[in-house]
Amino acid sequence: MIIPERDLARVADAHRRLFEAVGALSDDDIGRPSLLPGWTIGHVLAHLARNADSHVRRAAAARRGEVVDQYPGGYGGRSAEIESGSSRSARELADDVMQSASAAEAAWVDLPGRLWSRRSRDANGKARPLFELPSRRWQEVEVHLVDLDIGITWASWPEDFVLEWLPRTRERVWDRLPPEANNAEFDDPAEELAWLYGRLQRDDLPAPPPWG
Repeated sequence: MIIPERDLARVADAHRRLFEAVGALSDDDIGRPSLLPGWTIGHVLAHLARNADSHVRRAAAARRGEVVDQYPGGYGGRSAEIESGSSRSARELADDVMQSASAAEAAWVDLPGRLWSRRSRDANGKARPLFELPSRRWQEVEVHLVDLDIGITWASWPEDFVLEWLPRTRERVWDRLPPEANNAEFDDPAEELAWLYGRLQRDDLPAPPPWG
């Protein structure tokens, strides 16, 4: 059986820090710009909630022996749900984020070990086994905590997050970076990961390729 217990614990820790952050937000905060172009803090929170829902759906589909898409309606459906949910009150959004995240954790804890190898589809159509999904949710929460622009920065990332995701992110984007990227220097690994994620800009660094 493949049960990603370490990643499940990492997600739970990231969710705890997310809950602390969103619980302190006011209605005025929700409409402020996030660090993501065109998105407010409300958009980021709505996205985090719907992303959690997608993990619940995928776990439920695995129980039924079905393969489902991450978001109903693909990227278009995802965008519509984020937009429609982004302007709610701070309390409503915080409750949505907390309840959906807790539901994802519960869906994973209750999933029989034999089902973790079953597959579902990402929003881009890529099929992957369920045992990879908690790690991806961990990434989602850590990165978007920074995007909220409420005082949590990439320098706050846990060391194990950087050690896990820096090599994976290098592998994903390195062949698409311009040659001058080979000469880039960083004070610490978290700084390099923030750059590869597009969350750090410096005059001496080229822009990383688009994430999508």
